[in-house]
Amino acid sequence: MESYKHFRLAAYVFAYYLAEADEAEIQKAIDYYRQYVHLDKVYIENHRGVVDISVDKLRRVKELFEKNGIEASGGITSTVLVNGERKPTYYDTFCYTDPAHRERYLQIVRDVASVFDEIILDDFFFTSCTCERCIEAKGNQSWKDYRLKLMEDFSHVIVDEAKRVNPKVNFIIKYPNWYESYQEAGYNPGKQKDIFDMIYTGTETRDPQYSAQHLQRYLSYSIIRLLENTAPGRNGGGWIDPYGSNPNLNFFLEQANMTVLAKAKELMLFNFSVLANSVFVPPLGHTLSRMDKMLSELGNPIGVSAWEPYDGDGEDQLYNYLGMGGIAVEPTPYFDENAEVVLFTQSTAYDETAMEKLEAHLRKGKNAVVTTGFFRECYDKGMKDLTSVRFTHRHVLADEFFIGHYNYNNLEFCTGREKLLFEILSYKTNSTSNDIGLIANEHTYPLMTEDSYGKGRLFILNVPENFADLYKLPKNVWSGIAKHISMGQRVYMAGDGRHSLLAYDNGRYAIQSYNQMAGKVDVIVRGECKGLRDLETGAMYTQCVALPTPKHHIDATTVIPEAPEYRFEIPVGGGNLMFFEVVD
Repeated sequence: MESYKHFRLAAYVFAYYLAEADEAEIQKAIDYYRQYVHLDKVYIENHRGVVDISVDKLRRVKELFEKNGIEASGGITSTVLVNGERKPTYYDTFCYTDPAHRERYLQIVRDVASVFDEIILDDFFFTSCTCERCIEAKGNQSWKDYRLKLMEDFSHVIVDEAKRVNPKVNFIIKYPNWYESYQEAGYNPGKQKDIFDMIYTGTETRDPQYSAQHLQRYLSYSIIRLLENTAPGRNGGGWIDPYGSNPNLNFFLEQANMTVLAKAKELMLFNFSVLANSVFVPPLGHTLSRMDKMLSELGNPIGVSAWEPYDGDGEDQLYNYLGMGGIAVEPTPYFDENAEVVLFTQSTAYDETAMEKLEAHLRKGKNAVVTTGFFRECYDKGMKDLTSVRFTHRHVLADEFFIGHYNYNNLEFCTGREKLLFEILSYKTNSTSNDIGLIANEHTYPLMTEDSYGKGRLFILNVPENFADLYKLPKNVWSGIAKHISMGQRVYMAGDGRHSLLAYDNGRYAIQSYNQMAGKVDVIVRGECKGLRDLETGAMYTQCVALPTPKHHIDATTVIPEAPEYRFEIPVGGGNLMFFEVVD
């Protein structure tokens, strides 16, 4: 197999396997991989749980992989049992308050640094320990604040020790897929990105339904973008696994596709022994060859700037639910003052400057979409001065909707599959526009409102109580939401939920379907074009519908200028991924 042009393929070789496997068994696994994929690199683990691999064996295994033309680095999993004493912590992660645990960790680092010029930490470098030492050391601090500082300090300790043993070492911290909970367990990317040489990203999404984490599959794309924007150029890659994918092999392949389409530099397979001789590797080889070819066509990822500050918390996974509904999202820990639209969620409110930045953004002529979570958090911090929208603390079930944007003089009605639960928002007529509404008998309530503020436009998105109910919204409602949130982008998309649009700055796009059955999505292009072309088959889609143009209301004298829009209906196979470009 030839090497891939746009990413490298790696595998993690964990300690439990190495403790039992001999060199002949490892060679047999290498030969299996060679039939289907080009394996560029492995990360060889020296410690996990109660297993330690001797320095001598690490050297021999490293040499074996290198003889096969495979680069070898080291790895550590931060779980342990010290002196036979169990600590009150999840997964038996280290207690970084306990001197015995700290010294044990330093010895593991010394061993691996003596063999390898690069080390990666598997995603257990966190703490949830609540032993007596930790309780005393925490004092009156919150667990979040205590753990963030504790792990920041110990990160310096292990990096310094590794470089003392091996000055050439490149030390990498891998962050897990549960970004919304980092701070509670001491993960501190805002500080650790400048302590470690590189970071790495967990892009495992597996089954989103029968799992406590409810990770939406769009996360395999979005979290790469979040952490690439955290440490530009120093995000080493994305890490996937097959767990939870046995009932549907596509779950595993989607992880791989979305990771590399987010422009990850490397795809890590967890783990080397589990996937050896498995049914996952042959189709993976096919999909990676396809992705490598298509990546030649794709520019830099773009999307609505979703501001996710370090240590932010709230509306867990919301922008990934939006991403599963066809909204192209570019999450970042930093506020992008040049973005045409910025998405403010409840997590954004953690930044004390959020309201100041929101108001300034609007006044200079930019736009913002705020969720009900952000609205609630900042209600008394300035939000209620930007809009007439108010909370009523009542709720409504609705399955009928209307779309009637402020800039248009027409209403569109549609019905969903079932009634969904929303919080009731009130607003003042002719002060705020109800752009997308819920209809409940002879009453209407806002799903998305619009206010003018300064030179800009403010939209409030009323998300359902269960975020997964977003997938039950009709296509027309998704189109109405996407129209606002995608301002500044050439293309937006609407489907019946569970489709993702991946957008790139060179006019190329991808659509990923997560549905079992084939369906159709609406691709809306701003500005005239000759059509859409499938990048793989060359098929042209030229039939389109010109959408209504802005018209002023009754006695109004102006409209907000907008480019004409054209809707193309595109078929997408169930579970399929297709690529297209706009042809001008």
